[in-house]
Amino acid sequence: MKEKYLINARIIDPKNDLDEIGGLIIDSKGLIKAVGKKVANGNLPSAVDKIDLKKQVLIPGIVDMRVFVGEPGYEYKENFRTLSDAALSGGVTSVVSMPNTSPVIDNVSMVDFLKRRGRDKSRINIFPAATLTKNTEGKQMTEFGLLKRKGIVAFTDGVKTVQNPQVMARIMNYASQSESLIMQHAEDNILSEGGLINEGEISTRLGLKGIPFLAEKIIVERDLSFLEEYFCRYHISQISSEKTVSVIKKAKNEGKIFTTGVSINNLSLNENDIGDFKTFLKLSPPLRTENDRQSLVEAVNEGTIDVIVSDHKPEDVESKRLTFSQATTGATGVETLLPLALELFHNKSVKLMKLLASITSNPAKILGINKGSLEKGNEADLCVFDINKPWVVNKDKLKSKSKNTPIEGRKLQGQVLKTFVKGEMSFERV
Repeated sequence: MKEKYLINARIIDPKNDLDEIGGLIIDSKGLIKAVGKKVANGNLPSAVDKIDLKKQVLIPGIVDMRVFVGEPGYEYKENFRTLSDAALSGGVTSVVSMPNTSPVIDNVSMVDFLKRRGRDKSRINIFPAATLTKNTEGKQMTEFGLLKRKGIVAFTDGVKTVQNPQVMARIMNYASQSESLIMQHAEDNILSEGGLINEGEISTRLGLKGIPFLAEKIIVERDLSFLEEYFCRYHISQISSEKTVSVIKKAKNEGKIFTTGVSINNLSLNENDIGDFKTFLKLSPPLRTENDRQSLVEAVNEGTIDVIVSDHKPEDVESKRLTFSQATTGATGVETLLPLALELFHNKSVKLMKLLASITSNPAKILGINKGSLEKGNEADLCVFDINKPWVVNKDKLKSKSKNTPIEGRKLQGQVLKTFVKGEMSFERV
């Protein structure tokens, strides 16, 4: 690989609090050789080829902590190749893949298979998560130590919650000894049983059974109580309600150390968007009230919420073109994560540095991976975007194999232009 010289960019690196006009040099091994205002046209050899980024924004490649891949078992919804195409078009260079496949990722042989497939077919960095419990049944914990040695970065039952408090206490106790990262999807099964959308006025009007905010709040409170006894790396995958934000604020003020995520969907949409039974907006956790959404946005800006995820969950047409009660839960989102997040900057809800940290350096720090920053010597995983470019979401132009986007027709401001992985340009918008 020849050295590459990117010049005349607005370089933003949240980890190093960097926001300046400058350039970046990628060496022959695909590593960052130099970055910042000192990398300017006048300081570089005149003979070399330079890529002029024309003051567009250059950030570390996005790290998405919650992505569902169809392999193995659901390749007709998404595979590593189509996921890579979708992620790269959205500036995402690293993802944590959820273990809810068929079969699930709960043993060493499945991890080996996943890593081989990812290596052979994926053009992005795949960091696999394994299940918390065998077959995600919530009864018997998986072999954390063995799986971690095989390269598993986190443990989660994905779309399921460990309901049994005794099992969860045992998991957190073991995780504290093995320094394993636990990622919990917080939802009480009894309170949410049969629920389809947020419990409230909209669910009553549509005649749909609701999911109360208490279903989320109770699990979060339970797990944070365990955290007092079993100090482990604990992450709440995504929250959705104002009351849960209050619980998290209180716990952090008391000195408890844990992290929290939120789906971009819950930051950008509310229950009113469901309209007349739009199944593409049937999500978990559900879209809640506008007050809830505003509380979540404020929590991101304050740093109460650490990470924004796409919660990319591709579903085929047959699974979504059903009645609301029969339709599957989930939406695609990996390629619209950044532009949708930029809405929060453009409407002055969240500071740009805070917003970009939540999708780059913060997830990398939580996962303990050497991504999400532009430090010298790091692999050159980069995202270049036009912060003001207007465009309209058209599902037929999205790269994901499934087209179940919840924001079809939405006008966005900000679009990814180029994505680099390990120094190679893997995507360029034409």
